[in-house]
Amino acid sequence: MLPSEIVQQVKRIQFHTGKQVADVLAGAYLSVFKGRGMEFEEVRPYVPGDDVRTIDWNVTARMGEPYVKRYVEERELTVLLLVDISASQNFGSAARSKREAAVELSALLAFSAISNDDKVGLLLFHGAADEYIPPRKGQKHALLVIREVLARGRDETDDSADRRAGRAGFNPVDLPRWMWRRFRRLKEVTRAESERQSKSSTSIAHALEFCRRVLPRRAVLFLISDFIDEGYLDILRSAGRRHDIVAVLVTDEREMQFDRAGLIALEDAESGRTRLVDTKSRGFRDEVKRMAEQRIDTLQSDLRASGIDLIRIDATRSVVEPLVAFFRMRKKRLRR
Repeated sequence: MLPSEIVQQVKRIQFHTGKQVADVLAGAYLSVFKGRGMEFEEVRPYVPGDDVRTIDWNVTARMGEPYVKRYVEERELTVLLLVDISASQNFGSAARSKREAAVELSALLAFSAISNDDKVGLLLFHGAADEYIPPRKGQKHALLVIREVLARGRDETDDSADRRAGRAGFNPVDLPRWMWRRFRRLKEVTRAESERQSKSSTSIAHALEFCRRVLPRRAVLFLISDFIDEGYLDILRSAGRRHDIVAVLVTDEREMQFDRAGLIALEDAESGRTRLVDTKSRGFRDEVKRMAEQRIDTLQSDLRASGIDLIRIDATRSVVEPLVAFFRMRKKRLRR
């Protein structure tokens, strides 16, 4: 039995995102994501007026009279949401965390898919493929997808609510590891500790490899993560040749720059290591900002070179506007 808090969250998301799908995203999803094209249905005897290019010469030779192939347009899509539930997703400096923003976006996409009679599935991943819900149709199934994102994200950290309660006086104790690692001096660790850290690290490559095994046909993959990972580009490019991949980068404005808050303790969200830094230092704040911008610029460049679209979501702002902007961009590009 799920906690009553999660049940209420699912109901709130269903109400709010359902209205947004109806009012804002109506038709946009349908016009952007097309079906797999024309699919073979049958062969039938040739009748005058049929396009000679559709003649099936193998069947014609066997039957002794001309037969043509008949195709129908296949509109139904398979949409899979790949949602990063690693500890770094629990970071948030405002009313919600990156994970909560990812949940809302997942709800919008799930309801958009089922409102167009498409299948929607879910893959929750961290160090590996943690949980997989095969794509299916229907509103009940979409609610199951959203419930699982909420429930698993809740399990990742027991004290996330306590941390968010103290955000009025910002204290980024769970700063994402890409910031923290750059400012600490690397130390030798034992083999056991190294193995423990590798198991807790995000692995986008493992999630994509799992999709390669379980999705026999072309699908639309929404990869929702903060992309705090390395070594996944090759398999991402390979998957992009088979599937329509849309990368969704979830960030928080506090990841981009620091306020002057004096001495604060930073904690790596996934390894638990801490470090004391002085945010009054102008050099420190400038380096944090430079690194954040460089990381995003590099990601955008890599995805562009791989032919993969990117949606950028800020956890402190609306997730609807970037999604609508993406749909408009895709629609405009299809008309060219």
